[in-house]
Amino acid sequence: MFSILKPFLFSLDPETAHDLAIKTLKINPFPSKMFEVEDEQMLKIKLLGKNFPNPVGLAAGFDKSAEAYNSLLKLGFGFVEVGTVTPLKQFGNPKPRIFRLEGDGALINRLGFNNDGMEIIKNRIKSDGKKGILGINIGPNKDTKDQKNDFCLGLKNFFDIADYITINISSPNTEGLRDFHDQEKLKDLLLALNKIKKENKTHIPLLLKVSPDIQDNHISGIIDVATKSDISAIIITNTTDGNRDNLKSEIKEQGGLSGEPLQQISTNMIKKFYKKLNGKIPIIGVGGVNSGKSAYEKIVAGASLLQLYTGFVYRGPSAAKDIKKELIQILKAEGLNNIKEAIGKGA
Repeated sequence: MFSILKPFLFSLDPETAHDLAIKTLKINPFPSKMFEVEDEQMLKIKLLGKNFPNPVGLAAGFDKSAEAYNSLLKLGFGFVEVGTVTPLKQFGNPKPRIFRLEGDGALINRLGFNNDGMEIIKNRIKSDGKKGILGINIGPNKDTKDQKNDFCLGLKNFFDIADYITINISSPNTEGLRDFHDQEKLKDLLLALNKIKKENKTHIPLLLKVSPDIQDNHISGIIDVATKSDISAIIITNTTDGNRDNLKSEIKEQGGLSGEPLQQISTNMIKKFYKKLNGKIPIIGVGGVNSGKSAYEKIVAGASLLQLYTGFVYRGPSAAKDIKKELIQILKAEGLNNIKEAIGKGA
């Protein structure tokens, strides 16, 4: 079905096509049985105190305002992350702000955290309920005078309804955000967030989402702070604002590059973190996941869970199902009984 619709969708402006997809998903047109796969128990994994039915998740950025997450879970994703959510509603950057690089299987976006704001989004989630594992990605408003306080407001608002919260310090489209990769600034932020957790007597898992553009000499510092600050997992990686040299497409737009060009960059970063972490904190691998093969590469590099966004845009509603089937085939060919046995096997 998607192969028939894809030429039409790709003839539209990318953001128009995305909005149409969200509206369609809100109608909830797909029966979940369509997206079940045989032997899926091989993909079950326990992490963050939760039983994930499979490791294939949808990354933040697709369902920014938590409008369609239950329908997305029905497509076979093991978990869905919504956001990035900011304290106040914001439009984001001027349009156009998403660009398809079809020859590269990639996207460039400079959306700028467009979302409905935390109050509306919290009420929406409370009203709609959860039919699976839901993560909420939080970040600061563009014109805030205190980015740290915006993160604190996000945690205070969502700790009681999310299964985990992601601290997004790595979008290239919000000025000053990546400064939180600095060891002292990150330590100060996580100290404030952990104080809120303690005050509210919550054990909500906090995840840290990092950039693919960090220098190797910063990795140890981030790991040191994360391990001492009760971070439950590290998401590796966000989009890159560099790495444009080998693109086939002519589009030369500013913003975060995602999809196939990020595939090896993020996998290499996962390996580096995995070796230094020594099993202290699990990794969620993101960047160019669009097949069972690319998913497996991230798992053997050290990822326990995976997320995709651009791969979902290009492969359509069956993306999670197809990747799960391909992953199961690879596990069987490798003589493995469960996905856990593959984690870090090639790091």
